[in-house]
Amino acid sequence: MGVDWGKQKVMGGYFTALINTENDFHWSLIPFIIIWVGFFALLFIWLFIAYVVPQPRKPLPSEKKYRTLDEHGELTPAQDLPSWMDRAKEKWLEAKEKNETIDVHKCVEPAEVFMTLIIPAYNEAKRLIGMLEESVNFLEKEYSNVAASNNTKQPTKQAQPNGTTTRQRKPNGTANPTASPLPRGWEILIVDDGSTDSTLSVAEHFTRTHLVPALPRRNSGPWTPNTHTQPSVNIPPDSIRLISLVTNRGKGGAVTHGMRHARGSYVLFADADGASDICDLPKLVSAADKVADKDDRAVAVGSRAHMVNTEAVVQRSKLRNFLMHSFHLFLWFMTPPATARIKDTQCGFKLFTRATLPYIVPHMHMEGWIFDVEMLMLAEFAGIPVAEVPIGWKEVMGSKLNVVKDSISMAWNLALLRVCWGTGIYK
Repeated sequence: MGVDWGKQKVMGGYFTALINTENDFHWSLIPFIIIWVGFFALLFIWLFIAYVVPQPRKPLPSEKKYRTLDEHGELTPAQDLPSWMDRAKEKWLEAKEKNETIDVHKCVEPAEVFMTLIIPAYNEAKRLIGMLEESVNFLEKEYSNVAASNNTKQPTKQAQPNGTTTRQRKPNGTANPTASPLPRGWEILIVDDGSTDSTLSVAEHFTRTHLVPALPRRNSGPWTPNTHTQPSVNIPPDSIRLISLVTNRGKGGAVTHGMRHARGSYVLFADADGASDICDLPKLVSAADKVADKDDRAVAVGSRAHMVNTEAVVQRSKLRNFLMHSFHLFLWFMTPPATARIKDTQCGFKLFTRATLPYIVPHMHMEGWIFDVEMLMLAEFAGIPVAEVPIGWKEVMGSKLNVVKDSISMAWNLALLRVCWGTGIYK
């Protein structure tokens, strides 16, 4: 068949000239079809990665600083936040310049305190006080240096025949001459996630009143009644660090940012509403110690799964319960086996050993509500043991979760998460 070059007068005339009107197709079109299909496929992939796949925002210079209050209750100038992640990267780069090979996961500097509590806070001026009150009272009594002198059951690392170490609590309360004690003390990192209310001012006022005598009457919280008349506790200077993000990143972004700068042997993040009972923290520590591998890696997940048939859940709207069960089913379908077995992935009360952090924090992408699932998936990919621990939990008014909108968003982000990790877009 000859080509009618007269059809070249119209756009695409060369291709239409190849079409045989009798057979409606010509084999000469196949190479062009393959080229155009490939082009549009590549264009779609590029657009998908560039505009759809979530990528975490890099922290701004001001977000790598913190403020705290000194012993006189004065707000300090902005100071550089120590970052185990940045220092590990520096060690890796130094080794690379020397043509040396090191495992960057092992470059995390030693802990300076026993427990780090990270509180992501977005417009939490009304709910933060009660949560902080309960937290500092518990942390100061349980993990402070003063508590150590009154409590012989302090965490230790026991030497093993193979040279590894495991954490132990002596059941009889006696000292172990072969064990080296973990650091004592605690810190709270309040990560203000671009709040437009007085969240930071409230946190600053709370810190000041607990630094400078006389101590106020203890504030009430979700787990302490209004009739509580005991005095509060004194807290050491620099125990509460205030970090301000310039713009809102989402709960996942705030938590991940805080975890980059944690100094604790254990790192816990907890919601600012205080819905989870802070007094259950030792349960998570014990569970993490029990399942930790030879490298001291472990994650302990606070769980509300045991409350499914309790009044706190039954009284919720039918729509909310339906969406909750639907999400769990979708989660089971979309996540790898170990993550799918976690009955409550969304509880805002999770504990990580320090050795776990470099396997999770540098690889985080999700900054919204679904970030918990990505953390658990990363733990599974790295072979890190995960323990699920029942905890006390209360419904606290003032949640910012939009049940319908955020459920749809979480399902979409979960699908993206699975696609990106499954196809190698995320590494």
